[in-house]
This record gives sequence, structure tokens and C-alpha cells, in this order.
Amino acid sequence: MIAGEDGEKCPPGVPGTVYLRSDLTDFVYKGDPAKTAAGRRDGFFTVGDVGYLDGDGYLFLCDRKADVIISGGANLYPAEIEGEIIMHPQVADVAVFGIPDDDWGESVIAVVQPEDGVPPGPELAATILASLEGRLARMKWPKRIEFIAEMPRDPNGKLLKRRLRDPYWRDGNTAIYPPPQNPGSRAACHPERS
Repeated sequence: MIAGEDGEKCPPGVPGTVYLRSDLTDFVYKGDPAKTAAGRRDGFFTVGDVGYLDGDGYLFLCDRKADVIISGGANLYPAEIEGEIIMHPQVADVAVFGIPDDDWGESVIAVVQPEDGVPPGPELAATILASLEGRLARMKWPKRIEFIAEMPRDPNGKLLKRRLRDPYWRDGNTAIYPPPQNPGSRAACHPERS
């Protein structure tokens, strides 16, 4: 079942929270009954994925609900943006997330790990943005691109996006912080200023 913010089922093609039902097990968050209860609806449960069903009932996942960027009232899905940026031949890895924006609520930032031997900087940022032309709506383009030598990943290879995102948020408010000052590890480019 796909449900919107109002709790009503979404029509085909409209993204919402993905709810599942299993006859095999009753899904619970260990030690967190409140989170378990919050993730239930009409005999279904959710683990926080966003997706939609097509006309034939096939499920398409968009992203994790916690990762959705809300910019100017529009829901932007980082996985979609990452999927386009990673196509650039000079990009080895990418993470996209929202950062506080006084005017839009959140704006899109991309943290890019360039391929070996590719120098980070404004020129690479400009070519990445140019590669999005015609493939991704401009409202989804990163307003800022930062470069990192290596993405933080756990031993299983899972991206630790929180490590990238946390420096921009303080206690969930909308104050923006500059990126960590670790010379040589990260360089920022502001495409809108280029």
C-alpha cells in the first residue's frame, strides 16, 4: 500500500510512504515500541521507504522518507539526483542531501568523490551541472557541490550520509553551518556563483 501524508492511498504513479504486510512475521523496532506503533497503518507497516505503484501494481522505490529534500514545497528525491550525477565519467561516487535554506526550506547539495586523478573544483562542478541539462529538472540541480577524497562508508559499504549531512544542521533547526575545516579533505563549489 502506498499512502500520502494524509493517510489516504495514493493513486498509481503518485509517490508516498510504502507500507507492507507480511504473514510470516510481525515487524517491530527492537526496544522502540513508539517507533513501531508510528510505522503501522491498517494492518500494514513501513520502514520509511518512499515509492509508487504503476498501473499494473509494480512497486518503484524513490528513496528513503528520511532523505527526501523538501525545497519550496516540492519533494525532491536524492536517489534520482544521485543517479544522474553518477553517470558523469569523472564522478566515482556521490551523495545528495538537503541543507537548510532560509528561502526554500532546504536546498540541494551534492558531495562528489571524483575519479582518481580528476582534480576537484569549479571546473568539475560546472561540467557536472552541464551534464544534467535535459536529463534533470533544474529545480533538482545541486545549488552547491562539494568534493571529498573518499565517501564515508561502513564496513559493509553502506554510505554514512549522516556524517556528511550533520555539519549543516543543529538540533533540527534551519541554521546552516560551514563545512568542516579539514584542509585537503573537502572543497566546496557554489555553482550559482560560478
